[in-house]
Amino acid sequence: MPTAKPVVAFIMGPTACGKTDLAVDLVQTGKFEIISVDSAMIYRGMDIGTAKPESAVLRQAPHHLINIRNPDESYSVAEFCLDANRLIDAVHARNKIPLLVGGTIMYFNALQHGLSELPAANPAVRADIDQQAQQYGWQHLHANLRAIDPQAAAKIHPNDAQRIQRALEVYELTQRPLSSFHACAKSIRTDIDIINFGLMPQDRAQLHARIAARFNAMLALGVLEELANLRQQWVLSLDMPAMRCIGYRQMWNYLEDKVSYAAMQDQAIAATRQLAKRQLTWLRHYPETIFIDPYTNDVTAMGTQINCEIPSTNC
Repeated sequence: MPTAKPVVAFIMGPTACGKTDLAVDLVQTGKFEIISVDSAMIYRGMDIGTAKPESAVLRQAPHHLINIRNPDESYSVAEFCLDANRLIDAVHARNKIPLLVGGTIMYFNALQHGLSELPAANPAVRADIDQQAQQYGWQHLHANLRAIDPQAAAKIHPNDAQRIQRALEVYELTQRPLSSFHACAKSIRTDIDIINFGLMPQDRAQLHARIAARFNAMLALGVLEELANLRQQWVLSLDMPAMRCIGYRQMWNYLEDKVSYAAMQDQAIAATRQLAKRQLTWLRHYPETIFIDPYTNDVTAMGTQINCEIPSTNC
């Protein structure tokens, strides 16, 4: 009789829908360990602005893959796949269930299905890159590539215009580093059983209200001071991955006196709502997913449902 495959649980959902509270509750059963799937929480020092769990919560329910990069560093999808697979095996070795939790659906998709094929050439994007090259030079564009995809840049000579153009084009079209396409396909696991759970709020007005309330709470907690301290501690710019996290561009512009406080607030909340919309669109089409409305089910009810769907737990 074949042996059942080890189980991995995915909990996916938009920002501000209660994923962390659910995951922390599940950890209290003693059956799970949390692996964070969040491209913003990886950065050290970006605690308030990324809604990172507080230290007391992390002591209660440790999260793997948070605080693993400095704000001036990058982290590719390929690196996530390698790290997540290593941690999945380590958690299984401790006879627990890996609970992958977060809102970076691209990471989930890459880990489970691999990344899609490279996009076709786009004449308009290429023309824009060529124009930048004429204005600033290919070495300047190579430096830009190094900021968003250091792995690809390390393999491309600063004068190799064709390869620099392609790497920048792929990033512009997909918002993914070119190097990530080459590595993640190898990460697909056939030796584990992944069960997908999607937190899908049906009440969009409630989701929008929570997004606004959370950002206002971040402001009250001192997120602007947090960003100001980061800018003093590190040499940062808006084209770095860390500073492209939701809300940071708007707060950066406020600190540079380019927008008013009220405009910064409105723009950051609007950007977060757009992020949630993209997350929901992707999640809606995510295959073989068990959907749960987090606004009509409390944490206990959701935890019970998840436990009942996992064969190796007692419902």
